[in-house]
Amino acid sequence: MSEAEFDNGYWYATELKEFATTIGIPFANRLRKDQLERALKQFIRMGRMEASTPYRPESGVRDVDKGLRLDLPVVRYTSNWDTKAFLEREAAKLVPGFKRASGTRYLLNRWREEQLAAGRPITYRDLVEKAIDLNKTKRGPLRAEHGRYINFLSDFSAAHKNVSRAEALRAWHELKAMNAPKTYESWARRRKARTRIAR
Repeated sequence: MSEAEFDNGYWYATELKEFATTIGIPFANRLRKDQLERALKQFIRMGRMEASTPYRPESGVRDVDKGLRLDLPVVRYTSNWDTKAFLEREAAKLVPGFKRASGTRYLLNRWREEQLAAGRPITYRDLVEKAIDLNKTKRGPLRAEHGRYINFLSDFSAAHKNVSRAEALRAWHELKAMNAPKTYESWARRRKARTRIAR
């Protein structure tokens, strides 16, 4: 399989985990879908895996069980209600009326993982400040590198005002079955080509 064929297919997380486990990718069952896709594309491109593996949290006491505070180093982060509430409460102390923008929690989690994977120590103050920064700078719907479904529905809805969710999902399933990039642009091009042929 080429990288283009891999990109043009649509793979469920269970399929990616099975493939990754078969070729020996470490922690395959614990990786997110985007991490699995990156690792598999690297394997397809190079025929081997790099020595590095994605960041894995340290074992031991969870940060939330130590008592969250701004100067606490992020070591074993837990994405639960207590942690989320702490971050938003502390952000509101610095920016009165702070209200988290949609999608910024996902972006904050990816930023946190990148810092820790690169060996850069961060504290919960850093997370709060980054959350505030993301809230100021994020515009429009969330764009995720691996979020083909999310990105497609967002782009489809923007291009087709007043369409039902059922219509958007029909278009997505149509695209999913195509041997084509899983983007709205790709779907629209093929749809336009089919319309021309039908005339």
